[in-house]
Amino acid sequence: MMRRTTALSSVLIASVFLGGCATGSVDIATSTPTATQTATASPAATPTPTPKPARTPFFNIDDPNSITVVVNKHRPLNPSNFESPDMSVPTALSNPYSRPLRTEAAQALDRMATDAAAAGIQLSVASAYRSYDTQVATYNGFVARDGQAQADTYSARPGHSEHQTGLAVDLNDGGPCQVDVCFADTAAGQWLAANSWQYGFIVRYPNGYDSITGYQYEPWHFRYVGTRVSTAMHNLKIPTLEQFFNLEPAPSYY
Repeated sequence: MMRRTTALSSVLIASVFLGGCATGSVDIATSTPTATQTATASPAATPTPTPKPARTPFFNIDDPNSITVVVNKHRPLNPSNFESPDMSVPTALSNPYSRPLRTEAAQALDRMATDAAAAGIQLSVASAYRSYDTQVATYNGFVARDGQAQADTYSARPGHSEHQTGLAVDLNDGGPCQVDVCFADTAAGQWLAANSWQYGFIVRYPNGYDSITGYQYEPWHFRYVGTRVSTAMHNLKIPTLEQFFNLEPAPSYY
């Protein structure tokens, strides 16, 4: 089922995006001049093939500065201590510790929180950007409490955390289901699951896909990827970034 889904996603994604290639992303054909004929018969020279220019990639999944960077147990950040220079604090929702996000993600979160409030949903930031050093302390604390094998199912090792990109945010509604699977059953969790894609966010670790993402279901963990990717994933019903970008599953560390 995994291979079939992956192959299908490749075809569908191509059909969605190839029709709207940006200028410069299409191969440019170059012609080879015809050799001048002479009176003496001689074998025709074999023209040297002219290399085609490389396609401009639609998305960059390797550069930590890219909003579409993919970080998982097989794909650490490079450099591991990456820090984005472009950070802002979301202000349209409760954010007790003024936790920042990448500016583009922060602005999108503010728009989403404003619309959620208009629908009667109050959102709050539980966690957002974490530095490499903060992730070291966070991860080591979980290992000390639960052991490494268990900690690896719900906490990223330093250098492998989406929170370090400044593109991931943990949201809650101020109720008892903060950072808990029961958040999926709250009004806030259901509104976010249904609407976050319109603002460029996805539920990064969906239910039943831990063998692909490497993490337990986290209905509170939202990753900003931009509306182009989030809309395509929503319309094509592709649940994970790994499947969307045709990447291998990353259930455990190498």
